This record gives sequence, C-alpha cells and structure tokens, in this order.
Amino acid sequence: MSELDIPDAKLRELLGAMTAAQQLSRPDALAFARSGGAATEDAVLRWLAKEYDVAFTALDAIEPDRQVLSLFPARVLLKEHLLPLKRTNGSIEIATSRLFATQGLDALKAMTGLALTPVLAPTESIQREMKKHLGVGADTIGTLNEEAGLEVVQEGAGDDDLDSAAEDASIIRFVNQVLRDAIELRASDVHLEPFEDEFRIRYRIDGDLQEVPVPPSLKRFQPAIVSRVKILSHLNIAEKRVPQDGRIKIRVDTHEVDIRVSIIPMLHRSHPQDHHDRRPR
Repeated sequence: MSELDIPDAKLRELLGAMTAAQQLSRPDALAFARSGGAATEDAVLRWLAKEYDVAFTALDAIEPDRQVLSLFPARVLLKEHLLPLKRTNGSIEIATSRLFATQGLDALKAMTGLALTPVLAPTESIQREMKKHLGVGADTIGTLNEEAGLEVVQEGAGDDDLDSAAEDASIIRFVNQVLRDAIELRASDVHLEPFEDEFRIRYRIDGDLQEVPVPPSLKRFQPAIVSRVKILSHLNIAEKRVPQDGRIKIRVDTHEVDIRVSIIPMLHRSHPQDHHDRRPR
C-alpha cells in the first residue's frame, strides 16, 4: 500500500500504522487528516466513533463484568484484542480499537451465538484491562495447548522432558513477560508460589505483596516454568530436595537488571516456593 499523502509526518505515520492495523480505512485516514484533528490514537478513535455512530470509552471508569468475560475464550479475546464489557439492551458491548477488523467479532458471534456491539477504546487501555482481568501470560500459556510436539509436563516427568518443555518458546515468553512486568511495576520481589491446586504469582510493590491475575490453566505448566527459572539462574533442574540460590542478569531496553533467585523446596503450604529478589543496578 502506498504511503498516505499527508504533509504532517507525525500524523502520516500514525494514520499509516492505524490503517495497516485495520483501525480505520484509507479514505477515513485522509478525511481525518483534512479535519485537522490531533495526531493521537485517542483523537482518531473519537472521530471514528462520531463518523460511524458507535460509542467511545477510555475505559477509565468502566469495570468489565466478570460474568460477561467468562462467556468468551480468553485465547480469542487476546488474539483479536477484544474486551467484553457489559450487557446492554440484549447485546454485549465489546471494546475494540480496530473497528474494521471484523473477523474477531464474527468469530465470537459464531462461538457464542450472542449479539455483540462494538465500542471503540484506545489500544493501550484495552491491553491494560486485559492484563488485569484475563491474567498475565494468558495468551502465551494458551498457545501451549496448540503447539505440535509439546506435551504438558506433569510432576512425575523426567528431567529431559522438563528441560525440553522449559525451552519451549511459549514458556520462555511467559517467564520473560513476568520479569518485564515486575520491572515496569518497580517490584522489589517476585514470588512464584506452587500450591496443590494452583500456581500463584505475586509482586512486592512498595512493601506490599500484590497478587497478579493468571490463567487457571497455569498450574499445568508449573514444572516447566520453575525449570525455566532454574535454567536462567544456572541451577540444577534435577535437584528438587535442597534449596538453591542463583542469579539472572537481563537487559531491559538500555539498562541491566540483576535478579537474585532463591529456590526453596516445600510441600504444599501457604508459603512461596520460589522467591526472586530484583536488584537493579
């Protein structure tokens, strides 16, 4: 597709990216440029909402209905960047920043048979609410069930299987995401806590431990996640009976972060098994 004929370079770049992402059509992009609107996604989406007579929300004062969220598969919501909000007049409002990417809404309609109404919202706001309500890593963990050649590791799996699963791309992305989110939130500690029926993640932020929403299916991948952390820390993944200490050094954007890792084997109790103390320098 040829570049949009818009003199303002910043606006041209924004509208070109939004057109490529199916957030608006090429004629709409040119029409918005002529309208003199600000070069922000928010301004474009508000203009689109008026042009196509759809609602707009910044999602600041809206709490998605958990019952409504549970009606839809998280994997599809995350893939298509769709966030169910609430029931209104027999229809379910779905927040989206891509008004012209109709395949996602069509898929949800076919799966559920429900009437859906799109509501425009900024991309960043949708992503923030998805992470809050659907759980960190729901998209990467969800793909584990789809990838050929990968078997879910059970507690009794052999070490070779653990090593292989820990090197799976989805597990690597998940652990990286947990660490990056902790750094962005300025957490001093990350607790990975395996329990008998769940796998809990908590960040210590400003002295308080805050639980992070995670997909219920995360428990199934606990051994591979713990093994991935051990591999990063240069620890023995076959050793499960004695405590181990290690370190991870990662680079985030332009600065390095040192992470001290402590593995504490425990039976299923109310204390964390894995404790990570993040020490940036």
